[in-house]
Amino acid sequence: MNICKKEGKMNMTVEYPMSKLISERRTIRKFKEESVSTELLSDLLEVASWAPNHKLREPWRFIIYNGQGTKELADVMAEVISKGGKMKKSPEEMKNYFLSIPAHILVVMPEDPNPFIREEDYAATSALIQNFQLAAWERGIGVFWKTDSYLTLPYFRKRVGAKPGEKIAAILHVGYPDMTPNARPKTSISEKITVIDGKNEK
Repeated sequence: MNICKKEGKMNMTVEYPMSKLISERRTIRKFKEESVSTELLSDLLEVASWAPNHKLREPWRFIIYNGQGTKELADVMAEVISKGGKMKKSPEEMKNYFLSIPAHILVVMPEDPNPFIREEDYAATSALIQNFQLAAWERGIGVFWKTDSYLTLPYFRKRVGAKPGEKIAAILHVGYPDMTPNARPKTSISEKITVIDGKNEK
């Protein structure tokens, strides 16, 4: 609690670290060369796994490309484009882009044949990803959460080891921020809230 005196009165303001963490987190697109250890990534995923998930299904697994592993994924991306994957970058540009990022995490989940369970599992996996972003930001690490269409390409799926019946929910680019963008204006949440509390009822 922060207590200060203002205009002859005691002004008490309460600081909420989690609220600050959520509001200050940014998507990072440019990273330093500094590596992030696999142990640290695993620790962050362990924290993130406390995301709510119905019946504790824990509908996720992870493929981490780190260190020399980033070259393997960069080669896959260059091959994807060479084989007709529609990208804005050339194979060499895409390869260099992936090599410029210290670590990559593929978030993989089962695609249950029951659409209701599938929706629940995707929601839980998304909650885990947000947990990961926040836990990483707390440690000074940035994340770029991407859901590009190449994640669905059969060739890409085969090369990274996605199994039949699995969905690659996201790829997370991870590293220490080289540049942190400023906050962008957001719509006031009051414009998106409908309150039903009975106060206006006759």
